[in-house]
Amino acid sequence: MGYIKGRDRHQIIMLPELLDDYISENNPVKYIDAFVENLDLGKEGFTRATPLKGGRPGYDPRCLLKLYIYGYFNKIRTSRKLMLECTKNVEVMWLMGKLTPDFRTIADFRKDNAKALKNVFRAFVKICMELDLYEKDLIAIDGSKFKAVNSKDKNLTKAKLKNRLKKLDQSIDEYLEELDKNDEAEGEPKAISKEELEEKIELLKQRQKEYYKHPEEMEKEP
Repeated sequence: MGYIKGRDRHQIIMLPELLDDYISENNPVKYIDAFVENLDLGKEGFTRATPLKGGRPGYDPRCLLKLYIYGYFNKIRTSRKLMLECTKNVEVMWLMGKLTPDFRTIADFRKDNAKALKNVFRAFVKICMELDLYEKDLIAIDGSKFKAVNSKDKNLTKAKLKNRLKKLDQSIDEYLEELDKNDEAEGEPKAISKEELEEKIELLKQRQKEYYKHPEEMEKEP
């Protein structure tokens, strides 16, 4: 009996023609989309909330905001990783309309809109808490849990709510600070050309053959 086989990588296949087919009808990522689409970005204090006249068009700040909210809830802590999600994560492809901003565009958006981002993060999480939009507790970046605020929570006092919101603010601050720190540590990602990639693959194959011929080499430190 043989193995279950995957698709031939060289065979032409058709991905869903509609972006809406990329995700399920009840995917929670739709909360992010609906929330951002109903925001007045100008009032929220975002730069370039209206398109510039003339010149090369930039990215819609709504798309970049959706990307950051998604990153917050999914513990994506660098601009580089957010950039990669745009090319490999179908939820992000759906949110972004398959746009693929580079590392610098993503990082600059955060730096230019740090205060507005924090306020929007806070507002979105509060709404999710109040409406119980997620089946499970909302989990913040630092691991703290923010329970939904609903009628069943009879023991919730103003003091408890204030404490929850304080923890939420701390979590958002830590997330934004960690993004800054990680971006600085990583630096701008180096792009690799197709030719360089093919060359490295050939070197990898050659090295594998050498290891099979001389297994003692495997014991050495790299």
